[in-house]
Amino acid sequence: MTVSENTHRTVVPAGIIDPVASARAELKAALAAIEVKGNFPRRIEKASQRAAAKARTFADRNPIGAVAAAVGIAAIVGGAVWVIARALSR
Repeated sequence: MTVSENTHRTVVPAGIIDPVASARAELKAALAAIEVKGNFPRRIEKASQRAAAKARTFADRNPIGAVAAAVGIAAIVGGAVWVIARALSR
């Protein structure tokens, strides 16, 4: 679902004269907005897809920088695991 589809679902249409229809439209838009904001697995999935696409683009443009970034991230994660393991072993 794209941003425009989410926005389209969460906007109350203009020109509704009937108060009951207006209330229904507002409720429908509010529930759609709650679903969009509260669906954390979908939001996390979309964010990880965007990050992976950015990483691929970065790796295509700068392969040496991508290798350096991967080594740096691995060092940071390895260091964090080592610190946690050492703290737990004492």
